Amino acid sequence: MIYKKSIDGYQQVLHGIKQKTLVYGEKMLLTEFIMDQGSQLPPHAHPHEQTGYLISGLIRLTIGNDSKEVSPGESWSVPSNEVHQAEILADSVAIEVFSPVREDYLPNRTQ
Repeated sequence: MIYKKSIDGYQQVLHGIKQKTLVYGEKMLLTEFIMDQGSQLPPHAHPHEQTGYLISGLIRLTIGNDSKEVSPGESWSVPSNEVHQAEILADSVAIEVFSPVREDYLPNRTQ
């Protein structure tokens, strides 16, 4: 699957946070998040392993008991079932990979 950049297809997942799955395969999924300053991702956990990369902006990311400000060019890894949360300190764009595939993030389109 090859993804061509488009402004269409973003889903509002929380106030101030939109996501769009870019590509996915049998075992992993790549998603872009656009997050507005002041929005928050509340504490949560899921069975998916998650890695991310901040393209732009500034976020405070908490994974378990570890909390850090993340700047553009920095990345993170969240083990499966680990509680994590984020506070969006500036308008931000992040890319994240989930494994296994998050069924709830699959787009309504054919491969």
